[in-house]
Amino acid sequence: MIFPKISVVTPSFNQGNYLEATIQSVLGQHYPNLEYILIDGGSTDNSVEIIRKYESKLAFWCSEKDSGLYDGVQKGFQKATGEIMCWINSDDMLHAKSLFAVAEIFSNIKEVEWLQGMPTVIDEDGRIVYVKNFRQWSKYNYFLADKEHIQQESTFWRKSLWDKAGSSVDTSLKLAGDYELWMRFFDHAKLYCARTVLGAFRVRSKNQLSLERMGEYNSEVAKVLSERMKKLSAEEQKTLALIHAYRKPSSNPFARKIKHAEYTAAFDYASPITFDRNIPSFVLEK
Repeated sequence: MIFPKISVVTPSFNQGNYLEATIQSVLGQHYPNLEYILIDGGSTDNSVEIIRKYESKLAFWCSEKDSGLYDGVQKGFQKATGEIMCWINSDDMLHAKSLFAVAEIFSNIKEVEWLQGMPTVIDEDGRIVYVKNFRQWSKYNYFLADKEHIQQESTFWRKSLWDKAGSSVDTSLKLAGDYELWMRFFDHAKLYCARTVLGAFRVRSKNQLSLERMGEYNSEVAKVLSERMKKLSAEEQKTLALIHAYRKPSSNPFARKIKHAEYTAAFDYASPITFDRNIPSFVLEK
């Protein structure tokens, strides 16, 4: 098996209660070509003490005041040299051997530039409490203001795509930097979705910005979407108009059935990725 270098970045600030579990979920993969980078924002709890326990296995780490989550993410990716990239926040986790699945998919399916597993949620004790149904993603789901969002903890991409999209996250955003990055990725690649679990989002009862500041997050999302909608190409506008027309109520079910294939094709989804037990390997579904 080929083991491309995978760069994993963890931004952290005062997450001592969960940070060690996150680190162990990455290092415990025992992936042979891992570049793990940890950027701490100047924590005042026991985070630095925890990091020092693992510093011999880290490619880089620092603890210094920064300007927030995406400043830390950007600092980490500036240090990254891997062919494949991702970030996982300091209370979330990678599932066992997920990096091996990621490596196999990117190595064997060359058209994959951007990958997501089935989103999962863990609780404060690290138990898997929710696995979302498999779904596919297109930029038109975003243009339609789909209420669901691509789960960052389950998402990996090639460095070549990162470079094409500008080699940066938007550090002016506080909560929706991943949403804005996905928008730029959609300009260059399809998102391939795999029928496997890769990473998990931890839901906590308190002190969780992504839940406590959902209104602010939605405001940032609306702003990003509004700016992107102003830049739609003529072809994108035409496709979006077709999708909207299909979604309008129709008194002619037969005509609607005929148009369904055209509607589905408009999203231009990437083929799903599944595990073929006969090979055994991850493959594109036909």
